[in-house]
Amino acid sequence: MTADDSFGRLDDDDYPAYTMGRAAEMLGTTQGFLRAIGEARLITPLRSGGGHRRYSRYQLRIAARARELVDQGTSIEAACRIVVLEDQLEEAQRINAEYRRAAESENPTTAD
Repeated sequence: MTADDSFGRLDDDDYPAYTMGRAAEMLGTTQGFLRAIGEARLITPLRSGGGHRRYSRYQLRIAARARELVDQGTSIEAACRIVVLEDQLEEAQRINAEYRRAAESENPTTAD
């Protein structure tokens, strides 16, 4: 990948653009927190060629959600589980809405 290719991917939410130090700084947390949520398998950072953790913007948003819960007194393990369950619920609601729209377009009701 050339430098031009890398620059073009900076708008990609899944591109691992941030080092662990920078990610921790952006979140206002410690590198240990990022390691802990990685160990809890909330996020899995990609590794650079040298083995260093790299985080995407999407992963940082997830980590920020977990950090909010931890700041409110929730354990890291519980916070990670809550974030996973919230994501699953959001996805289920999105799918249900799609099914409802599809069913309504197949069986439109007419109001007279």
